[in-house]
Amino acid sequence: MKINDVILRTVTKIVVFIILTFGIELFLSGHNDPGGGFIGGLVLSSAFVLLYLVYDVETVSKGIPFDFKKVAAFGVLLAVMTGVGSLLFGASFLTQTAGLFNLPVFGETELSTVTLFEAGVALTVVGVVVTIILSISKDV
Repeated sequence: MKINDVILRTVTKIVVFIILTFGIELFLSGHNDPGGGFIGGLVLSSAFVLLYLVYDVETVSKGIPFDFKKVAAFGVLLAVMTGVGSLLFGASFLTQTAGLFNLPVFGETELSTVTLFEAGVALTVVGVVVTIILSISKDV
């Protein structure tokens, strides 16, 4: 007998959207308020884990065709490259800089290299957490 889980799948689509939005908000507020790459990455990975719980691995893998090991590796590379980038400009390793830029839609906006570093941390956390969950699910 097949279980009718239409309500679960419908609610999951809405909840995943809310979780992803909240994770991005935590990520973007990280250098001024509590949050950042690590906690943002954990929240973002919880959305993927919820998808894997409600749907099966094959269905989610068709919709999200990422190898999460490569996502984690790219995240580490991005975080390290922000540190190396500061060396290229004669500053100490992981020295961060910021500037105000006049962007067309957003107006005057502060952009910082901290955001790139935090993006690397977030991608690493998402890649590692989802890889661990997928590895555990293969054993079950």
